[in-house]
Amino acid sequence: MALRFPVYYKALGITAALFVGWSVTPVVIKSLTRTTFLEFQAPAYTALSYLRDLQEYWGLRTRSRDSLISAGIDLARLNAAYELRNQRLDTFEAEVEGLERLLGLPPLPDYRYENARVVRRDLNTWWQTLTIRKGRIHGIERGQAVIFRGGVVGRIEDVQTYTSTVQLISNPAFRIAAHFEGDTRPVQFQGVLHAPLSTPRGEVSNAPSDIRVSLTEPRRLVTSRLGGVFPDGITVGHVFRLEPSPDGLFQSGAVRLSPDLLSVREVAVLVPLAPESPRSTAGEPRR
Repeated sequence: MALRFPVYYKALGITAALFVGWSVTPVVIKSLTRTTFLEFQAPAYTALSYLRDLQEYWGLRTRSRDSLISAGIDLARLNAAYELRNQRLDTFEAEVEGLERLLGLPPLPDYRYENARVVRRDLNTWWQTLTIRKGRIHGIERGQAVIFRGGVVGRIEDVQTYTSTVQLISNPAFRIAAHFEGDTRPVQFQGVLHAPLSTPRGEVSNAPSDIRVSLTEPRRLVTSRLGGVFPDGITVGHVFRLEPSPDGLFQSGAVRLSPDLLSVREVAVLVPLAPESPRSTAGEPRR
């Protein structure tokens, strides 16, 4: 028992020395060390992601012919519905371009969709960040918007060569301008801190006092182009209850986010197009 104390104090002294040494290390060296460590980890996370995709592929190969036929029929129906929506979208874009020329307005920013797989999600920061399998070489930069089929995922927080870190919409540091569907007045959305694997939620503030919501008639909260990052109209969440502020001028309340955020596997990064790029390429993902 007496021999353990010298070893214990020695380990404690080494830990304290390392802590003091790291605390006095210049910020530039700390940042370089962190970037190098992340770049070193990226190939391992990417390889595991590809292995999961391969496992999923062979799992689908084992499905019966009848189930594949049924899935193909459902997919054909979805493709037909999306084709009709794309035709309407082309008409709307032509109308918008005509109004821009008529009124002399600058064109709205356009984007291309950079699809990316989620490669890592830490349990301790489940609702704060996630890592995707696309990086600097794919044209991704800090601050770009990240979405999925359920609406907003977050924004790019950090970029490495082959991977990127996404700040999730549920992160307390995440704030964007938004508005209620059918009402153009801007409000503020912010993520809130909550336990891992719980129901994702956020908070809306500065809502006009005449906005009415209820459990039976919730209002959809969507992004606003006033924020400068997200295009207008992408789903943020749904608001079921609003409470007046002490001054009675505004309201605030909880925002229920998409439950699919709990297990999101693939996202799309909105990469802004150059002004001279044609609109026709905006919806084509880069390979």
